[in-house]
Amino acid sequence: MILEYVGVKEINGSLIVLDDVDDASFEEIVEIRLEDGASRQGRIVQIEGRRVVVQVFQGTRSLSLDNTRTRLKGRPMELPLSPEILGRTFDGAGRPIDGLGDIYPEERRNINGTPINPVSRVYPKNYISTGISSIDTLITLIRGQKLPIFSGSGMKHNELAVQIVRQAKIAEDEGSQFCIVFAAMGVKNDVADYFRRSFDQSGVLHKVVMFLNLSNDPIIERTLTPRCALTAAEYLAFEKDMHVLVIMTDMTSYAEALREFSSSKGEIPGRKGFPGYLYSDLASLYERAGMVKGKNGSVTQIPILTMPNDDITHPVPDLTGYITEGQIVLDRTLEGSGLYPPVSVLPSLSRLMKDGIGEGYTRADHSALSNQLFASYAKVMDARSLASVIGEEELSPTDKKYLEFGRLFESKFITQGFHENRTMEQSLNLGWELLSTLPREELDRVDEKLLDQYYRPQEIR
Repeated sequence: MILEYVGVKEINGSLIVLDDVDDASFEEIVEIRLEDGASRQGRIVQIEGRRVVVQVFQGTRSLSLDNTRTRLKGRPMELPLSPEILGRTFDGAGRPIDGLGDIYPEERRNINGTPINPVSRVYPKNYISTGISSIDTLITLIRGQKLPIFSGSGMKHNELAVQIVRQAKIAEDEGSQFCIVFAAMGVKNDVADYFRRSFDQSGVLHKVVMFLNLSNDPIIERTLTPRCALTAAEYLAFEKDMHVLVIMTDMTSYAEALREFSSSKGEIPGRKGFPGYLYSDLASLYERAGMVKGKNGSVTQIPILTMPNDDITHPVPDLTGYITEGQIVLDRTLEGSGLYPPVSVLPSLSRLMKDGIGEGYTRADHSALSNQLFASYAKVMDARSLASVIGEEELSPTDKKYLEFGRLFESKFITQGFHENRTMEQSLNLGWELLSTLPREELDRVDEKLLDQYYRPQEIR
């Protein structure tokens, strides 16, 4: 029996409070009817005895204390799913906004997901090629991994996200089973149009599922967007055996929506006003990446977040770094020098790349080359620091070689055109070309066999 409750006890921001409610469930969906007959959706976010607190997705404006009618649906929020979601665009709550009509679902799934049993998880191996040298060679993205991009406000993370969507692919023999789920949270209309237009013009829209929450959409809807995107990804990966790359931007907007929601509930704030459960909430999203025994598909995540004031110790990047398996850090100084993508190599890492590269995956020399490039670039930074104190003229010949290597590394290897798609082979060969500008005795992270095969002293301009 479905009961309808007339009137509400309190209205506070996006929340309404109902008294004397029986058999309510946490996360249960609620239909709210206004006096003028309009309908809104909400979900139960708190239960205290017979008192329930409902979060209204579209806001509480025009709601009446006396004549608002509330009906409990008896189920959590569910997303309609079928293979036809590929190529479609949805709003933050999973409603189609591309004018192509509703989805005729094969099934409906709870957007909060089902936790993967740790025993049934498969250790992530094999890589996803992004066509970007600095990522593919030094911070390799592995299928089933969660690898965030730490950026700053106004930097070119949107362009990088578009380039990754356009160029990302798996091994050629499995290419048809690869797709992208793209979720944007709190973006402006022009940014949303940029994403939509870029995917359309590059011809990849047919393999992209887009969820767009605009900055003028209800902020509460923002807390649903990544859950809807991950639910779609899990369906495509574990029901349709596809390898799914999920790109979510901007997770800082999501966390700020969560902070506003927590504040309206009157919860005790934690660091910088964020709720104390921010870590577990982010983990409930990030841990939905992975591979499962008996399933051919995988869910790989690239969450993008802007660090307020470029502060990597801010709660959102700080907690994200604890949960995820590495990070790609974008550097404002490199961007100011005209480099794209401005990937800061030394603070970036991929903790899973050691098991997804090398012979049988990329190339036998990949691991050694990566280690040597990291080590050599670290020495570049030391030489630059020394030069800033004593002057470049006073440096040793070896240090001057490192300064030259650093210039070439940034201008030839890190710098890459927006439409330039490099294969793994091209990126690895370019790495060896650059290392060959250094004296052979300085390459102490590579064994002699590899040096005999790949080291070719030369001048690069």
